[in-house]
Amino acid sequence: MSSIDYSEKIPNNVNLSEDRTLQRALEHWQPNYLQWWQDMGPDGSQNFDVYLRTAVSVDPQGWAQFGHVKMPDYRWGIFLNPAEQERKIHFGDHMGEAAWQDVPGEHRANLRRIIVTQGDTEPASVEQQRHLGLTAPSQYDLRNLFQVNVEEGRHLWAMVYLLHKYFGKDGREEAEALLERNSGNADNPRILQAFNEKTPDWLSFFMFTYFTDRDGKFQLCALAESAFDPLARTTKFMLTEEAHHMFVGESGVGRVITRSCEMMNQLKTDDVGKLRAAGVIDLPTIQRYINFHFSVTIDLFGADQSSNAATFYSSGLKGRYEEGKRTDDHVLKGNSYKILAVENGGLVEKEVPMLNALNEVLRDDYIKDSVGGVDRWNRLIEKAGIDFRLKVPHKAFHRNIGSLAGVKVSPDGRVVSDHEWNQRVEEWLPSDTDRAYVGSLMGRVVEPGKFANWIAPPVMGINRQPVNFEYVRFN
Repeated sequence: MSSIDYSEKIPNNVNLSEDRTLQRALEHWQPNYLQWWQDMGPDGSQNFDVYLRTAVSVDPQGWAQFGHVKMPDYRWGIFLNPAEQERKIHFGDHMGEAAWQDVPGEHRANLRRIIVTQGDTEPASVEQQRHLGLTAPSQYDLRNLFQVNVEEGRHLWAMVYLLHKYFGKDGREEAEALLERNSGNADNPRILQAFNEKTPDWLSFFMFTYFTDRDGKFQLCALAESAFDPLARTTKFMLTEEAHHMFVGESGVGRVITRSCEMMNQLKTDDVGKLRAAGVIDLPTIQRYINFHFSVTIDLFGADQSSNAATFYSSGLKGRYEEGKRTDDHVLKGNSYKILAVENGGLVEKEVPMLNALNEVLRDDYIKDSVGGVDRWNRLIEKAGIDFRLKVPHKAFHRNIGSLAGVKVSPDGRVVSDHEWNQRVEEWLPSDTDRAYVGSLMGRVVEPGKFANWIAPPVMGINRQPVNFEYVRFN
């Protein structure tokens, strides 16, 4: 099960060669995928030799190998974690029954929708990041961008395999449509709004990989609990790769902060004008980027009350984060949960049935996890002896979905008037001036071991290589 045959046209550990119809269907999809990669993948980089990590096994020890490879030649494949013998459904109305190896007819439409929505985010982020390679702050960062991109591509393959194998003609059509939608396309956009936003600069990219890829982690963890065993097994393996994307984000923002603090200490100032004149990103601007990316990402969890979320859970399609570690009955019929609402011009908590609030449960788990990285960024500022603390904004801030949609709330959780919001929005969210300034810093640095002025080098290189290793060979 765990060995992967790389001599095959589509590397896999799912015995693809034993299902000729499926193999032919995926081999028919493959050229369309490669054409999409050519058209919408990393701009102008198809001929570079990039030091990439490729999955060679699903064994947690030694699952990847590293080497220079051209991205169009990267061996995208289909990898599922080994099957757990006699795995049982461990939540919802089917608790205790055998996990499904095929799609039950009554859950077909919902499962397809879940898989398509997850699948749609993978190529979307590649499209959003298409032009970033042209302004990379170092070879090390350029390589990390490309690693994130090829792994998002493989995650698309994982979802397309499920669509082709388990959903017949509908699945094949959905797989084609995943390559037809494009991020930000006015006529045929990506399904979720956050994946139609631009990623115009590297600070946005680091925030995206920290905050938005973390949403991916939580969605994948919820799907890894699924009663539909092939979905659970493929998402578990996707999580192995997803961890790197969040590392790129957390360490990237951390290096921006480190460099800004060095300059503050060197110039002995926190004056934004002087720091910008010195070519670094001031901490208040970093805070505004956090506010924006955090608030856009928590909207991805959906409305705070959702009958779909209840259906997905009770049916066994999608569990909670770390379902197995929870000590309740895993059916939740009589349980309640607190969500936020606005009453008399203020935020109040109200109890609702937990089944209907499962989006909010997942959002709250995500928020706890997000705060951890922000605390680590604050330790860098503290270590530099600077009196400034970053924080995630209140979860009601800048929301566009659910009961808080459009309610004007400050980052510290006060409901404010339209007038105060308009007066202070540029304190709270990146302004056009902020974005133009950050954009002005973006210039490509490609000499091994050299870094743009606005970001510090990493503490160590990739796979025990030195920081000044030739991560990308420009041919």
